[in-house]
Amino acid sequence: MFKNKKIKNNFLGIILLSFLFYSCVGTSSVGVFGSGVSIAFDPRTVGMQIDDSIMQKNLGARLALENKKYIVSISSKVIDGNIYLSGKVDNPEEKLKITKMSWETKGVRSVKSAVIIKGETNFKNNAKDILITSQLRTALIFNQLVRSTNYNIDTINGKIYIFGIAMTKDEKKEIIKEAQEIYGVKEVIPSIILVSELSRNKN
Repeated sequence: MFKNKKIKNNFLGIILLSFLFYSCVGTSSVGVFGSGVSIAFDPRTVGMQIDDSIMQKNLGARLALENKKYIVSISSKVIDGNIYLSGKVDNPEEKLKITKMSWETKGVRSVKSAVIIKGETNFKNNAKDILITSQLRTALIFNQLVRSTNYNIDTINGKIYIFGIAMTKDEKKEIIKEAQEIYGVKEVIPSIILVSELSRNKN
């Protein structure tokens, strides 16, 4: 295909650079939530994002020191100083301990927990929950009235927990409506903050 070795090397070099550039662009568009809120759509100020990121890392570190299993069993999100927890624990005492540690995090404004105790769900319910979450994520991606990257979704025993930031009241209503229309959903529990409700946007 390539008659000249130099041309071939240049061509391969261009492909490599293109790949590296694409990778950098892809990772740079992700905000403090990783797969959640992207910088391009995150309505929080840079200062708020940094404060939330620090809180989330501090809480994660404390949970890991308490018990290494919490690194994978407990998920935490921080939005404007509000902590959202999800995951599974072995007993009620653990759930209370994690909630208490969250409230003790410096700068916390509120704590909302979707943490459940193992045994309260089963494999069949887990499969249904995964399907429900997947359907809602897909619906939000294709809904032009919603900025899907601004939300994190967890489904537990048919109950959908939605964490995130809505640009308007109409967007918040649209998200709840999408969730309620999914087959098998027992309850929609939104923890959605409006941009106007962000602490640094208030007068």
